[in-house]
Amino acid sequence: MSAIADNNADGPIEIIKVLFALYPGYNTLDVAGPLEILSRSLHDSKDKSSKAFEVQFAGPSAAMTSVQGLTIKADMDYEDANDEIEDFDVIIVPGGEGVFEVLKNKSEPLNLLTKYVELQEKNPAKERTILAIDVGSLLLAEQGMLEGLAATTHPDYYTRLEKICQEAAKRDMSMRTDVMEERYVVNNARFDLGENPDDNPYIIKKKRDGSAADASGPNTANARRKSIARKGSNAWKDSRRRESIARRASMPLGGMRVITTGGVTAGLDAALYLVGSLVSHESALEVARNMQYTWVKGVTVDAIDV
Repeated sequence: MSAIADNNADGPIEIIKVLFALYPGYNTLDVAGPLEILSRSLHDSKDKSSKAFEVQFAGPSAAMTSVQGLTIKADMDYEDANDEIEDFDVIIVPGGEGVFEVLKNKSEPLNLLTKYVELQEKNPAKERTILAIDVGSLLLAEQGMLEGLAATTHPDYYTRLEKICQEAAKRDMSMRTDVMEERYVVNNARFDLGENPDDNPYIIKKKRDGSAADASGPNTANARRKSIARKGSNAWKDSRRRESIARRASMPLGGMRVITTGGVTAGLDAALYLVGSLVSHESALEVARNMQYTWVKGVTVDAIDV
């Protein structure tokens, strides 16, 4: 059972609210894959009613069609999404050929993403996450949201991501972005390091140059964490967390958790990471088992002890 369920034994289990920020020409699997994983996630594996996530879709029109021809009806337009942005714990940005039209036209979800970051910087008391799948990371780069962070994208677009990040850093007179060739990259992750980090199998860190954070530690042998999901995450019970709001506010983007992924199937892995970090590690493993999917882990950069 998840810590959210545990900590709410005397009250209702809180639902994690997710918004998919769509546009015409998104990749089907970038949406359908994470949606499948989130919809299967339970706070209590024995209780089918303990759904962990509630998902909604925002778009510039009543319905958006993917590159592959799948049409999804929007629950709200971007005007409403911007008005209701405080309600969402996670925003997911899929990749797809439509990304380049968004960049060209400076259209949504660019403004929504900027507003979400501004909200986090003004109110870091709440834990929020942005997950950009595939070339969806280019939208974050355009808005300067990856400055001072590490990120990845589809392998065919590493150079494009680097170029956009460089231009954004020059424009904003800000820090550079480290582009990493990884399955997914998590910035501002949160987990309990424990008294001896080297004994914790969930927290292997990787430096931005790709080397192990501490070559002497037994958990850094392959420079890739065994699992970056932790049991016991609870983003909503602030009084029970050891992380101070002041410390979170001092982090990039007000402590916003920023996740970027490689190609389309990497979105499945990052979605499992979300389940593991926001619900429980056991829940993520159970979802992967039910889907007969092998979870390929990514890395975290600049994680903190909460």
